[in-house]
Amino acid sequence: MTLTALVVGDMIGAGVYTTSGFALADLGSRWLVLLAWAVGGAVALAGAVSYAMLARRITASGGEYVYLSRELHPAAGHAAGWVSLLAGFTGAIAFAAAAAEGYARAAVPALAGVPAGLPAAALVLAAGLIHGLRAEAGAAAHDLLVLLKVAGLVVFCLFAAWRLSGGIAVGLEPAAARSGLGGFAATLVWVSLSYSGFNAAVYVAGEARDPARAVPRALVGGTALVAALYLCLNAAFLFAAPPATLAGQAEVAGVAAGALGGPGLRRAVEVLIALSLFTAVTSMVLAAPRLYARMADDGVLPGFLRARDGEPPRRAVLFQVALAMPLAAASPLRDLLGYLGFTLSLCAALAVSSLFLRHRRTGERPATVLYPAVPMVFVGATLAIGALAASRQPAQFAAASATLAVGLCSWRLGRRRGRP
Repeated sequence: MTLTALVVGDMIGAGVYTTSGFALADLGSRWLVLLAWAVGGAVALAGAVSYAMLARRITASGGEYVYLSRELHPAAGHAAGWVSLLAGFTGAIAFAAAAAEGYARAAVPALAGVPAGLPAAALVLAAGLIHGLRAEAGAAAHDLLVLLKVAGLVVFCLFAAWRLSGGIAVGLEPAAARSGLGGFAATLVWVSLSYSGFNAAVYVAGEARDPARAVPRALVGGTALVAALYLCLNAAFLFAAPPATLAGQAEVAGVAAGALGGPGLRRAVEVLIALSLFTAVTSMVLAAPRLYARMADDGVLPGFLRARDGEPPRRAVLFQVALAMPLAAASPLRDLLGYLGFTLSLCAALAVSSLFLRHRRTGERPATVLYPAVPMVFVGATLAIGALAASRQPAQFAAASATLAVGLCSWRLGRRRGRP
């Protein structure tokens, strides 16, 4: 239950509530936006199956950091660890918290007088307190919040289906897409961020009972559930109001809810989304410190981040909170969304590629008929999407490359200083 809740809670974050408005502005077609979500879901499911193959063989916590360190090279694992530190967790936590603040301000007028960024920072701090005190209590609270989130989103989808079946006006569909293949690729990069949490369970695999079975089930089951829910949610968002009303909107979910049920439903949905985004923050604050503690055990990060036996990694939790709080209001949502999606997708593709490297080096292959087809689909699709998006948005490619370079430089400096 906790592993699946971790996957679902991490995946259903800010991206699903913000991406479709930006995508509609670029593509000009609701059907193309839905196609992007379907393609993104298929790629994410292929990624979950591929990560399940990795998780059956390597049951330690740490995710890409462990996989690449063992299967490719310590430098690759080190770079992946820094990607997780800077983008995969710190940047994503800040993004989710900032988006939650936006929806909370819309739902609660009393927050209008609160300084910008303060509510987002408070959410990050609250997540740190939940997971930094007692591991069992924090996991139980997180499971309950995720259950409430999923139940609320299902109710919204059912209500939207009822309203749309009654003939609610949705406006005219534009005749054609405006941005071509490059725009569609850029949309898939944004969509990939919304699906990027499909691998969340691998970061805490070492704490699971029978991780070789439990982690793969959580990865595949959680991803399939979220993919189906995403399609239902985005159909409701996109067909609830005319495209001109939704295009370019960062709070597309709130606009759609208002069109479906008026101000009352919009406020209720904004509260639900703020709760949903808070669970995304708590998911990442649960997973990230386990990675940092593992990196500290290996000498990659300072030793004070290590976890004591039988206790949650409290100092690593505080470390993550300290990094994410000041970043929560630092970057525009759209710029941060594209950077995170691009960087995390490339890192995931590299981790899955280690399956092929191990097969070629040792002759060992996963015991499933899905290999090598499914991992090849995931790696090929991810690299193709990334290449097309890089040609259209070179600044985000440069930012992702700089993040990887920081990790490699850190590994090089560590070797010079004699760290393992």
